[in-house]
Amino acid sequence: MRIVRQAAASLLLASALPALAGVYSYIDAEGNRVFTDRPAGQMAEEVRLKPSNSMPAPPAQAAPTARPAVKATPVDYRLHIISPTEDEAIRNNAGTVNVTLQAEPALRPGHAYQVLLDGQPFGAPAEQAEFELGNVDRGTHQLAVTVIDEQERELQRSAIRTFHLLRTSLAQRRMVNPCKKPDYGVRPECPLKDKPVEKRDIPFVPFL
Repeated sequence: MRIVRQAAASLLLASALPALAGVYSYIDAEGNRVFTDRPAGQMAEEVRLKPSNSMPAPPAQAAPTARPAVKATPVDYRLHIISPTEDEAIRNNAGTVNVTLQAEPALRPGHAYQVLLDGQPFGAPAEQAEFELGNVDRGTHQLAVTVIDEQERELQRSAIRTFHLLRTSLAQRRMVNPCKKPDYGVRPECPLKDKPVEKRDIPFVPFL
């Protein structure tokens, strides 16, 4: 047991001593092997230790320099609806309304115009300043045009323009031009469901 303790102590000391300037060993009065860096006059022998393996620490990498965020320069668009004019009455039975916009400066990349009819987007965004609105219901409407970015965020909005669309109702069309047999299923005001039932010609058979 004593020998085991001596061996363990020797290994522990040997692992801790490479950092010292010198290592010596001697046998004390009790016959124990002693390792020390200060022999203190004992009949000690210098222990030559094998150099320990060591690796230099990797150089510290410099932290990447954060680039300052680039903020988009706001653009002050000036939008003016040329047509329809304010309070204009438009007569079009197909419900077509042509819109012309005057805008300055020119659109930047990624920006587009969006038509708003009665406060709701009408059609897809586009880059041209002329639009054709189709199948607009008859009545009074409010029109506006906005500039949006790629995320469809509104950047600018024109003043509201009010116009009135006059289009003949289907009933009025039938009154002006009554439906004829070939018109059913062809003219919008002459649906097939309203087509009169045709009378079948039944030959007259005299009673016998």
